[in-house]
Amino acid sequence: MQSNPIEALKHQLDTLCETDKTGFIRLTIPCQVGNLMGWLNVQSVYPRLYWKARDTNTVECAVLGAIKAFDSLAALQADLAVLAQAGGQQPNYFGGMAFDPGTPGWEHFPACHFLLPRIELKRHQGGATLSLNLRFDDRSPGAEITQAYACLDALVAEQPLPRLQPLVYQREDRPSQQEWVAWVGQVTNPDHLVHTPKVVLSRETCLTTPETPSPWALLARWQAGAADCFHFGVQFTPQEAFIGCPPERLYKREGRHLMTEALAGTTRRGQDAQQDQALADELLADKKNSLENQCVYQQLLTQLEPLSSQVQMGEAHIVKLRSVQHIRRLIHAELHRDVTDQQLLAVLPPTPAVGGVPRKSALAFIRQHELHQRGWYAGVFGRISHTSSDLAVAIRCAHIGPEAIRLYAGAGIVAGSQPDEEWHELDTKIADIMSLLGMG
Repeated sequence: MQSNPIEALKHQLDTLCETDKTGFIRLTIPCQVGNLMGWLNVQSVYPRLYWKARDTNTVECAVLGAIKAFDSLAALQADLAVLAQAGGQQPNYFGGMAFDPGTPGWEHFPACHFLLPRIELKRHQGGATLSLNLRFDDRSPGAEITQAYACLDALVAEQPLPRLQPLVYQREDRPSQQEWVAWVGQVTNPDHLVHTPKVVLSRETCLTTPETPSPWALLARWQAGAADCFHFGVQFTPQEAFIGCPPERLYKREGRHLMTEALAGTTRRGQDAQQDQALADELLADKKNSLENQCVYQQLLTQLEPLSSQVQMGEAHIVKLRSVQHIRRLIHAELHRDVTDQQLLAVLPPTPAVGGVPRKSALAFIRQHELHQRGWYAGVFGRISHTSSDLAVAIRCAHIGPEAIRLYAGAGIVAGSQPDEEWHELDTKIADIMSLLGMG
């Protein structure tokens, strides 16, 4: 990035010093940028976060620093309400939540964490903009402006991302395939199915390596082959990152209109168009996969009904991704006037697509059997604002530490699930990232 946008923002900041300052202020300037992840990769400011929603022509965001951070939904909602009441510009908050906030998670990844960033670099159809965010309501104006100048001074020009080098890995699956077979047997036991018709079991594939790749270089390569997916990445510290290209939306809210989906039921892609279509037709007709999808949409409809004046569900259709195909049903709801993101996030996750049905007994089974920590895998990641929010279910992801990359995949276990088929499905779900790491 050239220095002139930064100097232009400093000039706006100089002007701001002479005026009365209240609430939230965003200073914005047009800029030119080639690769947002190439820009993120060389910055020294943390946190570093990337977000691109699934829709076509969506805004691509790279953000740095945190003016404020919120470790509870209540605190986040309170801040949203304060700024909404004050009027004027409204900020975007970025962040996520763990799959099971009540259990131990990953170091440096709180159970819930959303931040109001200091710097936002955005690219959209009309070009790119660099923004500086400021908050004056509960802090010293002088200190706020000093911190803003320091952050602008720390920004550096983007660099090409480092090339991904083939690395040597040692692989360990948790659970082992033998343990997996035993788990699936327990879940599909008729006595268990009576009270818990679906449990989504997961696997952690730990790849130990002397040197892990740049998370931003890995995400950029992954993104290139993951159309029709969300793309996200976050680094709270230099030592670790969480990246992903999930296909599944938790919900999108525009005002009071909410859109969510039941994405469950999986098969592989075919080797040619004819085989691909045959596999898709087979998936739609398959009883086991239809049951898996039904478990998801029935719970979503039940959860949304008390919050909405109207709920509508579309027909089942197939979503084709690079390595897999899924059954999806879209759900639209008109929310009651007073429904907040805090209420939605208290009710919707974890969805039956990543937890199970009923939620309480499915989570009890997962807590008892899974020895790996899911952390933010299968949790929530995205953007929240007063007027609109867009959040993904954090699957198809990788947790990158200094000496290991941990990949996560899950499979919905219902009546008719076969352990070996489900184990193979886990491998299919991590196939894209494994190929990028030179292990496909």
